[in-house]
Amino acid sequence: MWRSSHPESPRGRNDPAQYDDLAAEWWRPRGAFAALHWLAAARAALVPPAGRPGAVLVDLGCGAGLLAPHLEGKGFHHIGVDLGSSALLQAARHGVTPVRGDVLNVPLRDGCADVVSAGEILEHVDDLPTVVGEACRLLRTGGLLVIDTLAATALARFLAVTVAERIPGGPPPGIHDPALFVDRAALVRECAAHRVTLRLRGIRPSLTDLARWLAGRTERVRMRPAPTTAVLFQAVGRRR
Repeated sequence: MWRSSHPESPRGRNDPAQYDDLAAEWWRPRGAFAALHWLAAARAALVPPAGRPGAVLVDLGCGAGLLAPHLEGKGFHHIGVDLGSSALLQAARHGVTPVRGDVLNVPLRDGCADVVSAGEILEHVDDLPTVVGEACRLLRTGGLLVIDTLAATALARFLAVTVAERIPGGPPPGIHDPALFVDRAALVRECAAHRVTLRLRGIRPSLTDLARWLAGRTERVRMRPAPTTAVLFQAVGRRR
């Protein structure tokens, strides 16, 4: 049997306090949050350069600001929203304007954002409609919503929890509650109710890059298109 490369957490699944426990891991390329670096790069690739001076990108569940290096030169004022004070301190050191707040009730005004990023956060909340409503509320007309998350399928539960929590580069044990994985149809429906039409695509790590990463030969693993959205997927849409 595989053994996890991460220490077991004494906390319950999906306990936000785990992020404070692992605060030193955020920026380690081979640390507990390695895969979040790979996903941040893939998410940023979906964000075009700012279309106007003073454009704002709101990063929901920003953690320690892993998206920031991949937005350099795109012209956005990067605002990060998170509950974790230790993560926000690190995000601020990487040029993110930190806002301590809950994604269920974001303390920012309506229509303030040209882009809203919701990366690896929807599978951690128990009220999807409210979080989607908040993300869409923040968008200007024509603003872009960018999401990546885990699908509510047996395959995702097996690969993202049973398997991934036991291998290097995978999520720390207990960081996910598979009961909160995202119903894709519900996500599309909720966004449509807020005038955002989503396009979904599956993604996965490059197997070549992952093998090189496991061998210690690279610190970068690129994400590639996957033939299905049944495990890890991205979603993109503009507010009409």
